[in-house]
Amino acid sequence: MKTTKFVKTAEVEKKWILIDAEDVVVGRLATFIAMRLRGKHLPNYTPHIDHGDNVIVINAEKVAFTGKKRNDKVYYWHTGYPGGLKERTADKILDGRFPERVMRKAVQRMLPKESPLARKQLSNLRVYAGADHPHAAQEPQIIDFKSMSPKNVKAK
Repeated sequence: MKTTKFVKTAEVEKKWILIDAEDVVVGRLATFIAMRLRGKHLPNYTPHIDHGDNVIVINAEKVAFTGKKRNDKVYYWHTGYPGGLKERTADKILDGRFPERVMRKAVQRMLPKESPLARKQLSNLRVYAGADHPHAAQEPQIIDFKSMSPKNVKAK
């Protein structure tokens, strides 16, 4: 019988990938990114090792929601004070100062919950609102997520 081969941290080779999020459905892109961050696309996936890719997302302010989610989806947070429950819709966040938070939250909620490994994997995600990014020196591989499936792009 063969034993299962687990990857060691020293054997990990991380790649850099670049994804353009313009007119792409948020949930579909978030699941793709979460799989890449965890390394589940690799044949030697090891659950307790961070050997996923480094992911760069550009044009995060131009992501799309299906249906009425852009106006109806509500993000909640608590200030820590009594009666301090706050809420903001996805539309206000995307039109606001930090539109990349929508994409980051969607990916964060698809990773394992509140563990040191999940925090480490999330640190391999870089999200930028515009088309510019400072990671040209890493020579990221461009992935055309829109052309993978017609469902990845919102129908107009």
